[in-house]
Amino acid sequence: MTIKTYSVPNISCGHCVMTIERELKHVAGLQAVKADKDSKTVRVEVESDAVLPAVEATLVEIGYPPV
Repeated sequence: MTIKTYSVPNISCGHCVMTIERELKHVAGLQAVKADKDSKTVRVEVESDAVLPAVEATLVEIGYPPV
């Protein structure tokens, strides 16, 4: 298992958090996701590093690109 925390500066509200968590749950190999509006981070637990590009692509696709 791999745990990674992304900085996502444009998380600004609870709706952003819900959207990110809902959309990332569709990524194959994702085990857990937690978005936080206060720290503007997204923490994911994935089966392996091979899943991370799909997580990052999904974040970009839904309008929350990590930096």
